[in-house]
Amino acid sequence: MNEPVVRKNFLAVAISVLTVAQIVAPAAVAVACLYAVIVAYALPVGTYFHFLALVVGLLAFLFMRTPRTVAGQLSGGSVPLVVSVLVRWSVALAALLLVGFVTRFSQEFPRRIVLTWACLTPGVIIVVTLLLQEMLRRLLRDPANARKVVIAGCTESSRALAKRLTTRGDLCMSVVGFFDDRSGERLNVNGEVSLLGKLSDLPPFVRSHAVEVAFVALPIRHVSRVMALVDELRDTTASIYYLPDIFVFDLIQSRTAVIDGIPIISMCETPLYGHRAVAKRLTDVILTSVALLPLAPVMLLIALGVRLSSPGPVVFRQRRYGLNGEEITVYKFRTMTVVEDGPTITQATKADTRVTAFGRFLRRYSLDEMPQLINVLQGRMSLVGPRPHAVAHNEFYRKLIKGYMVRHKVLPGITGLAQVNGLRGETRTIEQMEARVRYDLEYLRSWSIELDIAILARTAIRILNDSRAF
Repeated sequence: MNEPVVRKNFLAVAISVLTVAQIVAPAAVAVACLYAVIVAYALPVGTYFHFLALVVGLLAFLFMRTPRTVAGQLSGGSVPLVVSVLVRWSVALAALLLVGFVTRFSQEFPRRIVLTWACLTPGVIIVVTLLLQEMLRRLLRDPANARKVVIAGCTESSRALAKRLTTRGDLCMSVVGFFDDRSGERLNVNGEVSLLGKLSDLPPFVRSHAVEVAFVALPIRHVSRVMALVDELRDTTASIYYLPDIFVFDLIQSRTAVIDGIPIISMCETPLYGHRAVAKRLTDVILTSVALLPLAPVMLLIALGVRLSSPGPVVFRQRRYGLNGEEITVYKFRTMTVVEDGPTITQATKADTRVTAFGRFLRRYSLDEMPQLINVLQGRMSLVGPRPHAVAHNEFYRKLIKGYMVRHKVLPGITGLAQVNGLRGETRTIEQMEARVRYDLEYLRSWSIELDIAILARTAIRILNDSRAF
């Protein structure tokens, strides 16, 4: 047996051992730390402590295991791992306390023992886990461990895949090159990729060069060619993956899923589902409730100022589109002498005579938007999201701007990514509204709680020096 094969077999065994070690390490560390603390306090190791060690090992095994996939554990970084360990350790401790309460065995163990062990163990688990991961990472990045990869079809998707496989050594794949019927000049790759031949050359190349993985990245419209190529590749021992050219679509929150065994690809979806929706709503409610306490007197003074400055209602109500395009009523302090909410609505301009003197002050510092905090508590709006437009404006722009209605996949916001990038106030042209929509869709693609907080902070800064507010 030649040396490369021997080394590859050794690496396979070592990786398997380390993978098993990662599974059992948290439980082993938890039990070892327990006995170490008992010895350190010079206490006798009796039956009760053996029982506690058994329960601790079981709970640590259930709650403290690392992610199942090797790539999943190695791509997260050390900070997420520390947070994950601390969270899972808290859950394991809660379960241990519940067991102790139900069995009443907790009375048998001195508190100093339990507290010392509870504080010491997660730190040791983190250190051991990081050491095992680093060892595993080094083994996975060994060139002898990498599988040879070829890609059929030189597309934006396949080039992005090749780049990630090249930079992520822990994925254990080495890209040999691409096969495509088009020339390098036609593909305009300028030597950036290695073209090994035409698609018809791929199957014999796979057989003669012991290629282990083949990605088929032909466009979706070439279904017959994909099927023919896959049939030919089945005459080899290579693993075959189909890579759809998803970059031809304007994807919003793209992800894969399986519905009762049927694979699907999400192409346009809300970012707020499951726990993400709960986190978003909790953030809105908490921040809004905290803000309303000091702002309530200010809002009363503004209401009095609106009443005294001009005749008409204090609060202006207007129909706008909310989540999923459903009509909602949005509140604002009235800043004009008119209250428009019909099929035709004229946007406010910089020297609009309809704006009252007090209203101009309110609009300058966005104080007229403050009643929308009530909309947030009602669940009709969010603190951050695409700004809601009047129904009349929606019906006008949805016919002119591609993807305009996708912005309604989330709750509309008091402020948004477009607004902190200077796109607020009057939209004189279709191009200005298209720019707003691009930012709104980018918000949907990259939403996170951190992004919301950043937008709120930037909004506070822009309010003080925004020349587009009028």
